[in-house]
Amino acid sequence: MGGPKFVQFFSPIMEVLKELGGSGRPSEVRNSIAKQLNISEQDRTELLSGGAPRFDNQVAWARLYLVKAGLVDSSKRGVWSLSDKGREINALSFDESMTIFRQIHAEFQGERDAQENVSQEDETVEETIAPNDTAVSDDSLYRKNLIEVLMSLPPSGFERLCQRLLRESGFEQVIVTGRSGDGGIDGQGILQINPFVSFKVLFQCKRYSGTVSVSQVRDFRGAMMGRADKGIILTTGTFTSDSQKEAVRDGVPPIELVNGEKLLDMFENLELGLVPRTTYNIDFHFFKEFQS
Repeated sequence: MGGPKFVQFFSPIMEVLKELGGSGRPSEVRNSIAKQLNISEQDRTELLSGGAPRFDNQVAWARLYLVKAGLVDSSKRGVWSLSDKGREINALSFDESMTIFRQIHAEFQGERDAQENVSQEDETVEETIAPNDTAVSDDSLYRKNLIEVLMSLPPSGFERLCQRLLRESGFEQVIVTGRSGDGGIDGQGILQINPFVSFKVLFQCKRYSGTVSVSQVRDFRGAMMGRADKGIILTTGTFTSDSQKEAVRDGVPPIELVNGEKLLDMFENLELGLVPRTTYNIDFHFFKEFQS
C-alpha cells in the first residue's frame, strides 16, 4: 500500500475522537484504537530504540499530521480534539489519508515533492520520537537523549533521581531505602494534600527498557499492604494493559504507574535537568497566499 505505517491511524483517530464526544485524552484514544484494530499486547509494548512504545509513537505522528491538516486541534492541557473541519468528516479512506500525508510532508520538506521521500519518511520518521507539540522539529531528539541518560544511570542513581523528582512534585520527607528483600520498595514519602489530609506513599524505581508485568505490580502491592495509603512505580519502560488494570483494582490500595513517556513529561513540566529555549518553525500555510 506504500507510505509510512502511521498513516493507517489517521481515520481511527478521528473516528475514536468522534465516539468520545469530540475530544479525549491521548491514552483514551490509543486504548480505543488498539481495541478497535485488535492490536496485541506485544505490538502495543514493542519499543523504539529511543525507549518509546512504537504504537504510541505512530499514533502521535498520525495526530501531528492531522493537526497540520486542520482536522484535529492542537493539544490543550493534554486533550486531543476534533476541529470544526474534522467534525464534518466521518471517516478517511486510505487514499485520502495518503493525500493528506503527501500534502503535509511536502510542507515539512519545504514544498519539495513528497512522493520522492515517502520511503525515506517510512524509514526515518517511524523511528523518531514524535514531538509533544504541533511542530516537527529536531528538538524532539532531546527526549531520546534524555531517556538514554536515564538508562545510563546506576540503579542507586536512578533511585536518587526519582527521589528528587518526587520532591520537586510536592512530596515531603522522601527517603530512599533501597533495601533488598523488601518487596521491591525503594523509598517512601509523604504527600500533604492540605493541612488536614496527607498520604504516606511507597515507591519503586525500575530503570530498564522492558515492560512491568502484572505480577510485579501485585508483588509491590503485597509489600506495601498495611504500610502506606498509596504506591508509585516509576519506570523508563512501559506497563502491560493487565498491569494498568491491576494498579486500579477495586478493594486494594491504588498504585500510580509512571511509564517512560510520562516520566519524560514530568521532567519537561518541572524543567528538571532540562534547559528551556525558544525556537520557531515555519508556518507554510501562512505563506501560500503570497506565492502567486
